[in-house]
Amino acid sequence: MGASVTARQLVNDNNQDLGKLDFSVRLMEHLVVPTFVLDAECRVIIWNKACERLTGVPAGEVIGTRDHWRGFYDAPRPCLADLICQGRTAEIDKLYAAHDEAGSAEVKAHGRKVENWCVMPRVGTRLYLAIDAGPIYDEAGRLIAVVETLRDMTAQKEAQDELQRLATRDGLTSVANRRSFDDTLNTEWRRASRESRALSLLMVDVDYFKRYNDTYGHQGGDDCLRRVAEAMTGVVKRASDSVARYGGEEFAILMPATEPDGALIVAERIREAVEALALPHAGSEVADHVTVSIGVASMQSTNSGVPAQLIAAADAALYRAKHAGRNRAVIAEETTGT
Repeated sequence: MGASVTARQLVNDNNQDLGKLDFSVRLMEHLVVPTFVLDAECRVIIWNKACERLTGVPAGEVIGTRDHWRGFYDAPRPCLADLICQGRTAEIDKLYAAHDEAGSAEVKAHGRKVENWCVMPRVGTRLYLAIDAGPIYDEAGRLIAVVETLRDMTAQKEAQDELQRLATRDGLTSVANRRSFDDTLNTEWRRASRESRALSLLMVDVDYFKRYNDTYGHQGGDDCLRRVAEAMTGVVKRASDSVARYGGEEFAILMPATEPDGALIVAERIREAVEALALPHAGSEVADHVTVSIGVASMQSTNSGVPAQLIAAADAALYRAKHAGRNRAVIAEETTGT
């Protein structure tokens, strides 16, 4: 086979035993673990049958070439084995979704472990692969090859991502839950402090929701909250913004890099979107349909401030909105942090 010839030449150049080479090559070619081997010049010398099945790329297409990337990506980029061959392991962090932490001594002795989504263009499917690559040296300590093995971890990764999604999503409305909101608020507060930019928060409350539950039942109340959440997410479109269920019938919307006037505009659009749902509400004293009251707060985060200040300001504004007659958005009196 082409792989055997190439590998045999490599070992012959390094004065190794060809009989042992033949056995080693045959063993590697028939391993159930997808495996390929690069020489010191990043040319493929082994591309085993399991690797053919995983990638859909026959060995004959890549043996003796540097085109092994075609099995995993739709544009040229180094694989883990290439980075080890070329001494470029410092680039692993920007090229892979997850990786081990290893110093130069560990890399030389044991190689590296990474994980990454690969587009797998030949087989037409996206896979999450666990990748191990380790160097092989001759007796003089010269690099002669790098072995890379691959494991399909797609099912495990998707299950992990789904668990993570469930852990951060509200089960009823599918927006972020309170825990996720708290984490996001802390993160954005620190970012706003570093970059000296505004951070805005809307606290949204469904007007007379207890009466809604009493009139239409808890199932009707659940449907109402889902519809309100959908209306809000339809308005809040920036990837950096987040909608969360804060508790009960109350929602929170966090908007980084948003000044008070901009936050108030979004709040009014949300109020209008909820009104446009025209959900009947016989128990409301504001209208014959479901409405919301919104408190708006915006602060310039500083190192001396805390996220609780922003929540308190938005809560105070929400209280004023309710006290002023509900179905309105009110901005906090104090809009700068200290």
